[in-house]
Order: sequence, then structure tokens, then C-alpha cells
Amino acid sequence: MTSNHLSTYIDPQHFRTLSVGFDNVFESIFDNVSTSNYPPYNIIKHNDENFTIELAVAGFEKDDIEIESKENRISIRSVIAKDVETTKEPKDVYLHKGISKRQFNRTFTLASDVFVKDASMVNGLLKIHLERIIPDEKRPRLISIN
Repeated sequence: MTSNHLSTYIDPQHFRTLSVGFDNVFESIFDNVSTSNYPPYNIIKHNDENFTIELAVAGFEKDDIEIESKENRISIRSVIAKDVETTKEPKDVYLHKGISKRQFNRTFTLASDVFVKDASMVNGLLKIHLERIIPDEKRPRLISIN
């Protein structure tokens, strides 16, 4: 599904009439729409402040994956080096290769108050832990009437 196709279902112009200061939010959401489903992922909400993005990356090592947090986006991509033949020994021949290890780039848009805490890789799952940090000046407060 392309971003143009998605925008026929959801009209960003409608949301602009109901919000202030979100000029680039809807464009950035539609920019991230991808038709690729590789690698599959989960987004888990543990509570109002903690989230986890899980990517199924079977066959990848930690050094094969790069995670970049920039502005309100997090990008996860493979950085697999091309096979360099260093010896004259024959390479393994796969009789069946069902575990895919191909290039990928996944980007997620984060709210302005959500930050990457850390990342871990366990049993073929890359887990990126996110935390919502709301500064005191943005927390709800009662306003006294003079």
C-alpha cells in the first residue's frame, strides 16, 4: 500500500482542522508507510510510559544490525557485509534455505516525548525498549484563578 493509496482512506486535511502545530506530523506518518513486511515486528505497550518494538531477525548477529535514533524516528537496518572469499575452501551448499537473511530498513515514527532506552537481542528477536518521558512543564497541572 503506497502513501497515496493510504491517504485516500484517511484524509490528513480533515485532521488539520482539528489540531494546531502538527503540520508535519501527518506527512511524516504517510512517508513511513512501507509495502515490505520484512522483517516481521511487534509493538508492545507495557503501560503508559513503556513500549517495546520486537523484530524477528533470525540468522542475524548483533553486528549485522544498526539502530539509529534521529529526531522523532528510529531506523533499524541490516548492515550485512558481502561475502568475501578469503580461503580456497568450498563454501557450504544449502539444500534448503528457508531462513531469510536479506537487506532491510524499518523506520518507526516516535512521539516527541518517547525515547529509546536500550536494545537487546534474545533468541532471534531484536527488542528495542522505549520510554515516554514527560517533562514537568508538560505534565497536567491545575491553574489557579486570580
